[in-house]
Amino acid sequence: MQLIPAIDLRGGQVVRLLRGNFGKETRYAVDPLGLVERYRELGCTLMHLVDLDGARGGEPGNRESIRALLSRPAPGLQVGGGIRERSDVEAWLAMGVDRVVVGSTAVERPQEVATWIREFGAERVVLALDVTLQESGQPRLRTRGWEVESPTGLWDLLDQYSGSGLRHVLCTDIARDGTLEGPSVGLYREALARHPELAWQASGGVRGRADLEDLRKMGVAAAISGRALLDGTLTEEEILPFLRHE
Repeated sequence: MQLIPAIDLRGGQVVRLLRGNFGKETRYAVDPLGLVERYRELGCTLMHLVDLDGARGGEPGNRESIRALLSRPAPGLQVGGGIRERSDVEAWLAMGVDRVVVGSTAVERPQEVATWIREFGAERVVLALDVTLQESGQPRLRTRGWEVESPTGLWDLLDQYSGSGLRHVLCTDIARDGTLEGPSVGLYREALARHPELAWQASGGVRGRADLEDLRKMGVAAAISGRALLDGTLTEEEILPFLRHE
């Protein structure tokens, strides 16, 4: 299993949100360029960058910051936030990102996004599917920076991508995001049981190496971590075995 460090950008600054709430933001006094360089030196081969301004408003708000990252020797980048049109996918790939991460549009226009997967390739497009768990345990999707609840459930949406060649799905349990309360193990266990053909990226709640080991044993392809790395609860020594994809 691969650990993918995450950097969330808002107004060009590195931030973390608690459970996706834009009113509960923690800013970190770190330079994004320096942070990427630090992960690169540790041997990181892929990072996850989120343009929070784009995710919320639909218009890229941190493009120049990300362009600056791409101009330096860096790990591979998968970038999301505000990717609404085919032209957005094409532009980011032309800029040099390895993968584009499509969230709200993947939920709202699945047939169209399925054509992007076919056109650009399954290794270049990641679906970011953010959920809240209902009392029944069913995962309900949220979009537009997690501020709009979709009537569509996670499993029903994935059925709509059958035959598209979809490979990479980043799934976040919003209630766990930024909490350091541990990943949503039950959610990912069901996800793997229902769709073992997909490379699942688990996001939200990772605290330390024990969580990474649990996800690895389960068969998750990758784990996304932001706050645990920034706060130091997940140390550099602990992450070294997980940074490179084998």
